Amino acid sequence: MRSTSATCRERPCRPPSRGFTLVSVIFILVVLALLGAALAQVALRQQLGSAAEVEQARALQTARAGLEWAAFQVLTGSTAPGCFAATSLNADGLAGYTVTVNCTRSTGTDGAATPVFYTLVANACNAPAAGACPSTAAPPSITYVERQLSWTVVR
Repeated sequence: MRSTSATCRERPCRPPSRGFTLVSVIFILVVLALLGAALAQVALRQQLGSAAEVEQARALQTARAGLEWAAFQVLTGSTAPGCFAATSLNADGLAGYTVTVNCTRSTGTDGAATPVFYTLVANACNAPAAGACPSTAAPPSITYVERQLSWTVVR
């Protein structure tokens, strides 16, 4: 003979609820999967940002190299030369980068002396248009990097 409780006599007895654990486990797995996807996205963006910073540093070094080349051109020799035409150079140590250097010459007076001023502008980029920087392609690629530096030297 089975013993029944007072509540089972008044209404039909149901077995205890089952399946709640399964729902909880599925919910936790979905939350963990979303958290993992979010962390992967953050890591990817951080990596892309770091790569962009490296490319920007390379463009800056290419522009500096172009300015040093231009300063050497106008500061060497016994007389003050005229400006050179806009020149595009490929940096040997920075493959994939091009620098375009422009020069503007002007003279001034300082008492009896007439100094010659050279304004040197270097544009460096990693995707030159027609072999020169800055790129005029519209719009440039997402990985396009450009840096512009200028010096004024006196001779």
